[in-house]
Amino acid sequence: MIEAMPIVSASTVTGLHETLALLTSQLRPDANHKEDLVFLKDVFSEKSLGYLMKIHDKLKQYEKHSPTPVLHSATCLAEDLAEELQNGPLEDDERELLLLLSTPHLKAVLSAHDTVAQKNFDPVLPPLPEDLDDDLEEESVKIVRLVKNKEPLGATIRRDEATGAVIVARIMRGGAADRSGLVHVGDELREVNGNLITHKRPDEISQILSQSQGSITLKIIPAVVEEDKLKESRVYLRALFDYTPYEDKATPCQEAGLPFKRGDILQVVSQEDATWWQAKRIGDCNLRAALIPSTQFQERRLRYRMKMGSFPAPMSPKAYDRAEREDCDSEGALNGKDIVSPKSKAAPVFCGHALSWDFYSAGLRRSFRLRKDRQASPGEPQTPDANHTEFLIYEEVTQYLPRPGERPRLIVLIGSLGARITELKQKVIAENPRRYGLAVPHTTRARKCNEREGVEYHFITKAAFEADIQNGKFIEYGEYKDNLYGTSLESIHRVLDQNKVCLVDVQPDALKTLRTAEFKPYVIFVRPRIYDSQRKLLGSSSSLSSGITEDDLQEMKHSAERMDECYGPLVDYVLVKEDPVSALAELQVLLERVQMERQWVPVSWVRS
Repeated sequence: MIEAMPIVSASTVTGLHETLALLTSQLRPDANHKEDLVFLKDVFSEKSLGYLMKIHDKLKQYEKHSPTPVLHSATCLAEDLAEELQNGPLEDDERELLLLLSTPHLKAVLSAHDTVAQKNFDPVLPPLPEDLDDDLEEESVKIVRLVKNKEPLGATIRRDEATGAVIVARIMRGGAADRSGLVHVGDELREVNGNLITHKRPDEISQILSQSQGSITLKIIPAVVEEDKLKESRVYLRALFDYTPYEDKATPCQEAGLPFKRGDILQVVSQEDATWWQAKRIGDCNLRAALIPSTQFQERRLRYRMKMGSFPAPMSPKAYDRAEREDCDSEGALNGKDIVSPKSKAAPVFCGHALSWDFYSAGLRRSFRLRKDRQASPGEPQTPDANHTEFLIYEEVTQYLPRPGERPRLIVLIGSLGARITELKQKVIAENPRRYGLAVPHTTRARKCNEREGVEYHFITKAAFEADIQNGKFIEYGEYKDNLYGTSLESIHRVLDQNKVCLVDVQPDALKTLRTAEFKPYVIFVRPRIYDSQRKLLGSSSSLSSGITEDDLQEMKHSAERMDECYGPLVDYVLVKEDPVSALAELQVLLERVQMERQWVPVSWVRS
């Protein structure tokens, strides 16, 4: 450089302290600024701030003197010098200089110097062809060169019906086109790598773009008005159905679709298109967004398919045969009892606390008879109305962790035939009664001599029980041998108010009552692992296998499938029960995670 290195005053930091003193002298004496003054003093005393001020002063001096480079080819000069040194005997200093000139770091510095000195760091675009179309003379043409590897370009196109032009329909967030910032929605695409594409079909153009590797050059007519980039959305959805874009003929581009499974958490980054949203799947390492059907579009086409008979009506909770539960009150285990929820009083249920395996086969057969003999009530619709069916598509969620002092989340267990969830629940409570609690049920029967009020049951009169039913105090209730049994909301609150984790096993229809912001329940679906034969399931030496037939196993399998179809979207975790010991261990680990780690919950539970 021509100009000498400027001398910077060593009093830069001192000047800052003088400025601080001047600032403090301007403050009103009656005001309390002690904390502010201490803060300012600490800031101005930072060495990093002093260094920044020195750099600022140096840059200002260089800008004032307008220095120019001595030469524009330092790299060539260094190469010539190194070649001359190699042609003769070297002294120690010359050998050290040659070694320095050959280091990659110094070569890079000299190359950067030449690039800046020659001012050739601006991007070099290919020249416009001389034989431009006549219709382009009055339009602005933008030449865009992108570096594309194996990843998709990240843009979809469409044909404008009025003009026939090929238009950029959408830009996928995080894709190559989006990261470049050079391609926008509404731009008209004229050429790809010098090939005119105005007369090609959109699928042919997409194939050209997908097969192009390395540098790809686009000739674009910019949109008249380019929409400002929207800030990335922070909407998170739990998928309530499975989606495979390669099986979806309606998707604008199957390669741009996002496959997902029920229960996956999706971050929606763009809802500009009312039909196809852009989303990412939480946990994926790929930062590029992809297409998912919007709620409105998915619901609209499901209604159409159901109307045309090509899509089965979604099973509602009422369609699930609640006669299939075997966990019931210990007193009704031998004969079963009918339990109904407050919102479904006509539905029979076979349930109870601890059905032993000695009577399990008889219980299964009874539940099957209930299911097969059950007739639809007179007011129950036979054919669902597509216009009034509620489709489960997405659920907006957010992460939630109970704060210190906040009541624990309710743990709700539902199970299919053979799950024996009551036995599992009781073992958890027995191992840690201070941490976990059980909602004590109510009954109208007389108290036995060995029973204690509020321990085995809450004993109340039939009139009081029926009044509580009318007031909606029970999450489920039923009648057995002219006595009423039920689980109340108050009994759950009593456990939670003691800062205990309350475990309840209920018929699945009760989820409609419990799945609220008040309880923030974590729903666990327990299902037994069913193999092809009874021997594989229980083992030939197991005493539990007596009385279980192949038909029973098939009914257990079908029970789990039906419950999954009806209530799967409301379940947070599926526990496949291999054996009682491993199931208990898995459940205990899960219960700890629920209270200690963030979980995805409906956003209404937190915002309410």
